[in-house]
Amino acid sequence: MLGCRDPLRKLAVVTNADASQIERLRAEIRHHDRAYYIEAAPTISDLEYDRLLEQLRSLEASHPELVTPESPTQRVGDAPVNELTAVEHARPMLSMDNTYSEGDLATWAARTAKQLGTDEPIEWVLELKIDGVAVSLAYEHGRFAQAATRGNGIVGDDVTHTIRTVGGVPLQLDLAGAPARLDVRGEVYMANSDLVRLNEKQAAEGLPAFANTRNVAAGSIRLLDPKLAAGRPLRFFCHGLGDAGGLPIHSQTDLFAWAHKAGLPVAPSSRGFHSIDALIEYGREQIESLHELDFEVDGFVVKVNSFAQQRRLGSTAKSPRWAIAWKFEKYEATTTLARIRVQVGRGGTITPVADLEPVQLAGTTVSRASLHNADEVARKDVRVGDVLVVEKAGKVIPHVVRVEKHLRTERLPKWHPPTECPECETPVVRDPEGVYIRCPNVRCPARQRERLKFFASRGAMEIEGLGEKLVEQLVASGLVADYADLYRLSSSDLLPLERMGAKSAENLVAQIDASRSRGLPRVLNALAIPHVGPRVASLLADAFGSITALTEASQESLAAVSEIGPVIAESVHAWLTGDYGRHVVAGLHEVGVQMQMPDGHRARRDGPLADKTLVVTGTLEGFTRQEAEQAIRSAGGRAASSVSKKTDYVVAGVEAGSKREKAEKLGVPILDEAAFRALLDADAAEPASPAG
Repeated sequence: MLGCRDPLRKLAVVTNADASQIERLRAEIRHHDRAYYIEAAPTISDLEYDRLLEQLRSLEASHPELVTPESPTQRVGDAPVNELTAVEHARPMLSMDNTYSEGDLATWAARTAKQLGTDEPIEWVLELKIDGVAVSLAYEHGRFAQAATRGNGIVGDDVTHTIRTVGGVPLQLDLAGAPARLDVRGEVYMANSDLVRLNEKQAAEGLPAFANTRNVAAGSIRLLDPKLAAGRPLRFFCHGLGDAGGLPIHSQTDLFAWAHKAGLPVAPSSRGFHSIDALIEYGREQIESLHELDFEVDGFVVKVNSFAQQRRLGSTAKSPRWAIAWKFEKYEATTTLARIRVQVGRGGTITPVADLEPVQLAGTTVSRASLHNADEVARKDVRVGDVLVVEKAGKVIPHVVRVEKHLRTERLPKWHPPTECPECETPVVRDPEGVYIRCPNVRCPARQRERLKFFASRGAMEIEGLGEKLVEQLVASGLVADYADLYRLSSSDLLPLERMGAKSAENLVAQIDASRSRGLPRVLNALAIPHVGPRVASLLADAFGSITALTEASQESLAAVSEIGPVIAESVHAWLTGDYGRHVVAGLHEVGVQMQMPDGHRARRDGPLADKTLVVTGTLEGFTRQEAEQAIRSAGGRAASSVSKKTDYVVAGVEAGSKREKAEKLGVPILDEAAFRALLDADAAEPASPAG
C-alpha cells in the first residue's frame, strides 16, 4: 500500500522535510548576507532576497518549535524596551588620541617604536576611520548575545534589541569551535545611498529628513522599539576584539582574515606596512579616492599590528599608546547643480565635472566639483537641478557625497555620457577596466592642450611663461599642434597673440630654448606616457641612457629594470613603438631636444655608491631633495624613500625627523651633508666620518 497507517510517523516525516527546508533557506540567506555585507558582491536582487526571507518566515510560522534566536527572521523579534539599561564592558572601550599632521603622525610612530625599546621590526596598520557609532558585540559559543554602546568607556547602554536589526551583524558566527565568550568591537554606520532612500521615504510620509549618516545611526541604535530601528538600514564594520576568547589571533591583520572567515565585515582598504612613510603615502592616495566610498570617514586609524607589542605598549588612563586617529579636515556644504560638463584629459580620459551654484566651503567659494566618471554619476543618480551635498577633505578637489533626492520636486532627466568626444567628435571608447571613457584621437585639440600644459609644467620641461591661457591660444591659432612645434616658434609668431608684447615674446622663446637641455629623465616625464612619472622616468633614463636605446629596447628588457615590472614595461613599449610615439620622438630629435642622460648623471656601475641604498631626509644646504637623489644615482647608488634594515646610509639634514630616529634604532649609519659629499667623491664606499 502507498498510504501510511501510522499518522504520527507521517507527521514526523513531514516535520523532518520542513526542518531540512528551513535549514536550507537559512544557509542560503546567510550566504547572500555574506555576499552583500562582506564580499560587497550580491548575486541576487533585493526582491529575490525578500522572497527567500518570506519563504522562511512562512515555514517557521507553521513550525514555531523550529524557530531559533540566530535565524535570519529573528533580526526583529524583540518587544520594545522600557529603557536602556547599563552594561559594563568586559574590557574598557578606550578613545584614541588625534593628530591632523603627517609630521605629528611620524613623530608618534618614532616615539612608539622607541617605547618598545628593542631592535625588532614594527609593522603598522592603516584602517579607515568610519564616521559612525562604536559598539561592542558579545557572542556566546558563536551566537550573538548582547550589544552595548561605548558609553564612558567602562559602562555603556544595552542596545541588543536594535543591533539585532543591523545588517552585517551576524546572529551566528561562521566559526567552528567558537569560544564560550567573544567580544567584537566595531562601528555601526549608515551608507550614503541608504540615507538618500530613507530621506525619500521620510519626505513621502511628511516627516523631516535626517541631516547626516552619523546622526541617524547614533539615534537609531538608541531607539526603544526595534521595529523602528529595523526601518533604518544600518550596517556594521568590525575593527577589533575586546576579549578574543583564546582564539589564535596575534595581530590586527590576523584579525582581518579571521573576521572575514567568521562572517564579520571589515572596512575596505585596511592594510599593513613595514614603514610609517609607506603608510602615510598610502593614506594620501586613499584621501584622493574618498569619492569611491558609499559611507562617511573622517580620517584613518593607525595601529601597531602585533598584539604582543600592543600589550607591551599598554594604555594611558583613556587612550591606547599603540593606536592613533589620523584625521583630516572635512567640510560639507549643500548647493544646486547648474550643469554637468565634461573635460578631456591629456590621456583622452573624459571626466564629468559638476558646475555648482557658488557656495562657501572651507573658507573658499566653490563653484565646481569632480564627478570622476560616468559610472559614478549613474551610481549616485546625479541630475542637473538636483540639490547636492558637496565635501572637501584635506586639499582634495571637492566631490559630490550624495544627492538630496527628497528635495527633487520635479522630474529631472538623467545625464548620459557623450558617445563622441565633445572637442573633436571622435567616437569614444571605454577602457578595459570599464570605468572611464576616452577619446582615442591623439591629435584631439583638447588632448593637445592638456599635454602641452603638462609638458611645460615645473616637474616636466619647466617652461616659465607658458601658462594655460597661452597654450589655448597657441593650439587654437594652429601655431602649435605638438611638442616639437614649441621649439619652432619665433618672437614674430607670438606677437599677434592676446596680451603678448615684444619683450614677453622674446622671454618665452628663450625659456623654450633653454628647456632643450633638461635631459632625458625630464623629457620622459614630460611626454605623459601612461604609468610614467618622475621616479619611473629616472629609472628608465638611468638604465638605458638615451631615448634611442629605450625605443629599441624589448618589452622584456624594460620589465627587467628594477621597480618597473610588466605593466609599466608594456605601456612604455607600446607608446615608444607606436606611430604617435615615433612621430613625437622624431619631432623632438629634429628640433634639437637633448634626449640622453647628461654627462655625469647616469649611474656608474663602478661608482662610489654602487649597490648601496641611501635615504635622504631633512633639509640640505647644498642640495634640493631631487638633486641629492640624482647625485646618489649618478654615483651608482639607489635613492629610497623609507628606512629599513637594508638601508646602507641615511643622509640627514636639518629637521630630519622620524627617518633619522628609525635609522638610529636600526643601527643604520647616518651622514651629515659634509660626510655625504665626501662619500660622493670617494673612490671607496666607506665614508670617513659619519655623523652618528
